[in-house]
Amino acid sequence: MKVSSFYPVILTGQVAESAAFYQKYFGFEAVFESDWYVSLRLLRGNQQAFELAILGSGHSTIPSAYRHSVAGLILNFETDDVDAEYERLINREKLPLQMDIRDEEFGQRHFITSDPNGVLIDVIKIIPPSDTYSEQYHEKLW
Repeated sequence: MKVSSFYPVILTGQVAESAAFYQKYFGFEAVFESDWYVSLRLLRGNQQAFELAILGSGHSTIPSAYRHSVAGLILNFETDDVDAEYERLINREKLPLQMDIRDEEFGQRHFITSDPNGVLIDVIKIIPPSDTYSEQYHEKLW
């Protein structure tokens, strides 16, 4: 298979609210917008870097047995300054704090918030892992 694009699609009963959330807090912009589907993109410089779509969970393009809102999903956002994002998203914007900021031995400093659908959002900065975890990496990321 030759893949030309890959992106998550969040199934929800709150299409407009969910799209607005990712636009306001994470800088996505709408490239297609209807009452049942919103296609979002996030630019990195002048190039499209990331895509995310929001789809009404009851829409006819979804097989009927799967027409329910998303569950069990985590979206990871890696950043250079996780502490600044914590200050912005948790302290100033008052997004829900699902897990407080902390350093992990496996090489992350992160915190977890959530979107209007309960999708977890893990905001991460890559940090050097402990010696034990360092050996498990196939490439050095820090």
